[in-house]
Amino acid sequence: MVVSSLRELWRYRGFIRASVQREVQLKYKDSVLGLWWLIGSPLVMILIYTLVFSRIMHSRLPGMDMAYAYSVYLCAGLLQWNLFAEIVGRTQSFVVDNANLIKKASFPVISLPVIATAGSVINFSIIYGIFILFMLIQGILNINILIIYPMILVILILMAFSFGVLMAVYNVFLRDIGQIIPLLLQILFWATPVVYPSSILPENIKELISWVPLYNLMDLSHQIHLGLKPDLTLLLYPLTILIVLLLITCLSYRRLYGDILDEI
Repeated sequence: MVVSSLRELWRYRGFIRASVQREVQLKYKDSVLGLWWLIGSPLVMILIYTLVFSRIMHSRLPGMDMAYAYSVYLCAGLLQWNLFAEIVGRTQSFVVDNANLIKKASFPVISLPVIATAGSVINFSIIYGIFILFMLIQGILNINILIIYPMILVILILMAFSFGVLMAVYNVFLRDIGQIIPLLLQILFWATPVVYPSSILPENIKELISWVPLYNLMDLSHQIHLGLKPDLTLLLYPLTILIVLLLITCLSYRRLYGDILDEI
């Protein structure tokens, strides 16, 4: 099924590319500054975090002497988390939101969450590019961001996409899922070291939340952005979770697709 879906997506790559482009353009069509909002909003966010936490609150990370260490930690964590949450949020309702379109679709239905995911990745890429520029100005950019971080992003994006599609499948039959997802994302946010360093946690709590799939990805991302030696073994657990999640999602989508068409 995976191979056939990939073939279909490749056949309709032009449709997907045009849909993503149209989505980005429509989002800012009626605004005065248009696409500049994609740059202005994250730029303000980075400047505020830097000013508030590094200059006003003088926040410091344990064991780090770098003045902007916590700002880098916070921005890297939030940008990565927002990418995950946005993909899950947009894909988990794609069946319900596009029910009429799916009934008469002459294109692969799976292209709908792909388009949503691609739009989120484009937004992230622009914002992350500004963040990289900030790090470059501060002289804290390192080669691991170019070599290792793309692997983290691929796992994160596929994990968010798979989970979102899986929830979309069951959201058709159990509409409560649409209400549960925001709550679950809130729990995941605080169970993942996005805004706090894992080193401040008691060992028993750290051991417990280390089972959260995003925990290792976030920890490794922070290591890379802070210029620390990355522990690549941290990729093994989320990679295993991703493979299992992909299999469950593919099997569920294939088995329930007919029932989904009947239900919507």
